[in-house]
Amino acid sequence: MHKYLVDSSYYDYNSSQLIDYAKQLVGAETDPINIAVLLYKGVRDDIKYNAYTFETSAESISATYCLNQGESYCIPKAVLLGALCRLYKIPARLGLADVRNHLASPQFLEYLKSDIFVMHGYTDIFLEGKWVKATPAFDTGLCQLMNLEALDFNGREDSIFHEFDNSGERHMEYLKDHGHFAEPPHALILQSVAEAYPHLVGDFSKKSERSLYQDIQSHS
Repeated sequence: MHKYLVDSSYYDYNSSQLIDYAKQLVGAETDPINIAVLLYKGVRDDIKYNAYTFETSAESISATYCLNQGESYCIPKAVLLGALCRLYKIPARLGLADVRNHLASPQFLEYLKSDIFVMHGYTDIFLEGKWVKATPAFDTGLCQLMNLEALDFNGREDSIFHEFDNSGERHMEYLKDHGHFAEPPHALILQSVAEAYPHLVGDFSKKSERSLYQDIQSHS
C-alpha cells in the first residue's frame, strides 16, 4: 500500500495550499470514511469541471496545480482527491477508462468530433479493507445545468458515472477500462488523447479560455 500513500510531483500533498484546503474541508473529523466523503464533496464542487482545460504538461495533472486553477477536467480533479486522501493516510490511486457520451455540451462534442472520451479519470480509494471508486469531476452547478443529479459518494459503494439523466435518457457508458495507477501515466494519457483527437493536438499546448458553463448557457 505504500505506493498509494506517497507524496510525489503529482500527489504533492505536502504543499501548504493542499494542507490548508484539507483542513478547511475536514475540520476535526477523524473517521476515514467521513473524511473521504468530505474531501470528495469539496473537490467535486470547489473545482469547477471544464474539459477545455486539458494541457500537455505534466505539471497540469498535479494536485496543487488543479487546486490553484480552480477549474479542471476529470484527471487532475481525481488526482487532487487522491492527494488529499493520502494526506490523511488513506490509500488512493488513479483509475482511467474510455467512456461514451460524457458530461459535455454539443459545442464540446463538435470540438472533439467524437462522443467518445478517452482517459476519463476517477479516484480509487481504499476504505474499510476494500477499494471504492469515486468520481469528483462533475460539480453540482454544472450537473444542474445538464439536468443531472450530482454524483454522491458514501465511502462504501462505487460512484463512477451518470448512466441516465433526470429524464431517463441514457447519458454515459464505460467502454474500456485502462486500469489503476499509483502515479498518472502522463505519456500514455498524451498518446491516447493525440490518437483520439489528432485535429486538436496543437490546441492542447496552451490553456483554453473556453468553458462548458458558457457552452451550456449559450445553448439553453
